Amino acid sequence: MDSLIKWISQVLVVTRFSLQTVPERKGSAAAAVFGIAGVVAVLVGVLSIAQGFRRALTSSGNPGNVIVLRSGSDTEMVSILMQEETRIVADAPGVARGTNGPLASAELFVIIDLPKRSTGTDANVPLRGVESAAFEIRDEIRLIQGRRFERGRNEIIVGQGAAREFAGLDLGATLKVGRNEWTVVGIFTANGGLAESEIWTDVGVLQAAYQRGTSYQTVFVRLNSPAAYRSFKGALAEDPRVNVKVVRQADFYAEQSKGVYNLITTLGTLIASLMAIGAIFGALNTMYTAVSSRIREIATLRALGFGSGPVIVSVLIESLFLALAGGVLGGGAAYIAFDGFQTATMNWQSFSQVAFAFAVTPSLLIRGAIYAALIGLVGGLFPAIRAARLPIATALREL
Repeated sequence: MDSLIKWISQVLVVTRFSLQTVPERKGSAAAAVFGIAGVVAVLVGVLSIAQGFRRALTSSGNPGNVIVLRSGSDTEMVSILMQEETRIVADAPGVARGTNGPLASAELFVIIDLPKRSTGTDANVPLRGVESAAFEIRDEIRLIQGRRFERGRNEIIVGQGAAREFAGLDLGATLKVGRNEWTVVGIFTANGGLAESEIWTDVGVLQAAYQRGTSYQTVFVRLNSPAAYRSFKGALAEDPRVNVKVVRQADFYAEQSKGVYNLITTLGTLIASLMAIGAIFGALNTMYTAVSSRIREIATLRALGFGSGPVIVSVLIESLFLALAGGVLGGGAAYIAFDGFQTATMNWQSFSQVAFAFAVTPSLLIRGAIYAALIGLVGGLFPAIRAARLPIATALREL
């Protein structure tokens, strides 16, 4: 026990001396700190894109919401359901009921071209035809301007993300799509969810405009409770009149976000890793400089009976201290620069634009700090070993 206390006290003494000399090496120390800060800022900034994209797709929906598509369909674009099938789905056991009947909305999903406000280039924007139950099923929808569209009329309401990113979607504007003109009568929010990237209208009007007859692509359903999912899915699987696929809404959108999320995460980690190599060399240079400038101090302490272990730990602590300072600086810069930044990108599952905001989350900041700590430990390890192995007689001759 006494030896442990002695070892800890030696670590504290050597570490204090080590940190006190940092201002004397402020140039090399600052280079290491800012190098690591750059790595962390890039890592957190790029990963915040993936995090924001995933949040936009997965933040939507009640846990009791499910999506029904044609069996074998992975996206709404390749699914097709006839009117009779949508009625069977609406009447299945477990479907919640509202004041106007089952909470089931048979919907049509098409893509239109609109120019981006920032560049003027055309982009794919989703236009969704919905039934009146859609507003009860997606109860996160809130009108922030105007009113809902009226059934049977060429009126649309626009998600605030779409209104922000694409031209011609201001309240009261007239939008010409094909041979039809549509009036924007409302703008809505959806707690940052995917619906904010969409334009909504009456499904009957959209069917007529695109000559789809009485066909649909999906049915959005609110169940009595999340526990009713198995019975609802089982009943439709056993019904010979339909051939459908039932997926929880959260799972459906999580799967759609996987491709873009994994791509951005992989690229971001690769870029940060390449930058980290340079940051490690910077940390190595800083800590070798620190050891060289403290040869006399280290030799004196070793001559007084200090062990090599406390010397190694003190160098590692200094390196870790500088690295964490860089991590905090880089994480803070990433938060200020990227958190909440609004943009839009392609969802390759639906081939349409998704408007979303970068999300610098606490988990990303922690990840950045861990990344910085690893760089600091690797960068300080070899200088620490050199300091511990330095012969006392050789070091004293440096005086």
